[in-house]
Amino acid sequence: MAKDPVLVVLQLSGGNDYLNTVVPYANSLYWDNRTSINIPEDQVVQLDDKVGFNPSMAPLKAFYDEGNMAIMHGVGYANSPRSHFRSMDIWHTCEPDKVGTEGWLGRVIREIDPNKENVVTGVSFGQSMFRAMALSGVPVACVSGSLENYGMLPGIERQQREKILQRFANAYSPVVGQGEVMDYLGNTGLDSLAGADILKVAPGKYNSTVAYPDTKLGQKLRGVSQIHNAEVGTRVFYLDHGPYDTHAGQLSAHRELWSEVSAAVPAFFEDLREQGNADNVVMFIFTEFGRRVRDNGSGTDHGAGGVCFALGDAVKGGQYSEYPSMKAEDLVQGDLNPNLDFRSVYTTLLEDWMKLDAKPIVNGQFEKPAFINN
Repeated sequence: MAKDPVLVVLQLSGGNDYLNTVVPYANSLYWDNRTSINIPEDQVVQLDDKVGFNPSMAPLKAFYDEGNMAIMHGVGYANSPRSHFRSMDIWHTCEPDKVGTEGWLGRVIREIDPNKENVVTGVSFGQSMFRAMALSGVPVACVSGSLENYGMLPGIERQQREKILQRFANAYSPVVGQGEVMDYLGNTGLDSLAGADILKVAPGKYNSTVAYPDTKLGQKLRGVSQIHNAEVGTRVFYLDHGPYDTHAGQLSAHRELWSEVSAAVPAFFEDLREQGNADNVVMFIFTEFGRRVRDNGSGTDHGAGGVCFALGDAVKGGQYSEYPSMKAEDLVQGDLNPNLDFRSVYTTLLEDWMKLDAKPIVNGQFEKPAFINN
């Protein structure tokens, strides 16, 4: 029986530097603009005769060589505000022209589970729920820290815990139906109780020989694998990594960040394959914007066009769209001009992978880069 498709979204928070991630080493304009912050050509992990990975990304090249990694060039939107908050808001809500109120993945979860039959259809790993998953009436389980320690009062003796949780449920139940705000609080509280009880079984069902790196990202991805392995019906996972806001000291900071990604992501997919659970998972990696073409002497400032990645057995590997021009006359306020709308990438993920109608989710119709095998 065919498995339901699962999407894992990894957000690189802070604005990842496109030019030093997928390095256009054969373009003389890269060297002209990156006089201080550049990747030496003999260190670039070459993908072809034009571009290559940052050396810290070397472990990810195996995905590319196997045809399981898609690189989307020049992703963004017109008139980038170059603000972390506003840019993330745009990516999270698909509303570049106004402040959005509905997360695009919140809409996805609602489409998958309109009757809210499974409160763990969406799971977020982080200190708080991400805007992309926020939608009134849509439950999302939020895990902070390790899954083994997740839940409501996990360290309290069982009978005492049950009494406390019953009081918690009694406090929330009466407010449902007492107005929009109270409704939201009441349902959120009750959904949190149900979600915690469902997810707490995941570690007990998990047995793996894969050693994840001892990093926050490694811990989060191990939690994703545990939940996916437990088959509790989660279809959307969300997690973040960063900060990629490298205004200063970029070379070392950026190298360390991508080293963490490049250690955790292969471990995650190795784990999925060991569990026999890799065939229905696609990982999508994005950032809110790229960074300026010209370095500032120590780092790079906020820019526009960036790069996204998709990984997984169902991914049709390769490079999509074109690397934006670095010619001075083609730049927008000193930044790469995006040539692939982020909603186009979402549309491929939604229609070709999740098998959903993308138009009401991304607020329009966009041409799809064909990076999913059908």
